[in-house]
Amino acid sequence: MKFDRIGFGRIRIDGTEYTHDVVIDRGEIHARKKGPSKKYRHRFGHTPLSSKEEIPWRCKCLVIGTGAEGRLPIMDEVRREAVRRGVELLPLPTEAAVAVLGAKRRKKTNAILHVTC
Repeated sequence: MKFDRIGFGRIRIDGTEYTHDVVIDRGEIHARKKGPSKKYRHRFGHTPLSSKEEIPWRCKCLVIGTGAEGRLPIMDEVRREAVRRGVELLPLPTEAAVAVLGAKRRKKTNAILHVTC
């Protein structure tokens, strides 16, 4: 996959521009469905990543792009589940996450990329 960060709220992957958060699961790209996590927004001032979402756990490493300024909260339950499953959790600001994804080129790496804040 070829990643190009093109600005706040936008990312290009393999030539396709996305204006929403994306999930990459074993090479497939789809929109992040953060609805199940919205009920926790009042605790964080932002919709966090919670275990209620469909997280692409079938991997060895899960890269989480936490936004332009790294503000996406990751709930402790997600961190505990990663440990339980033996998945390396790698939360980074999205620009750094994209750089890691481009450099890793590992098939056993999935991602959740937040494209704003």
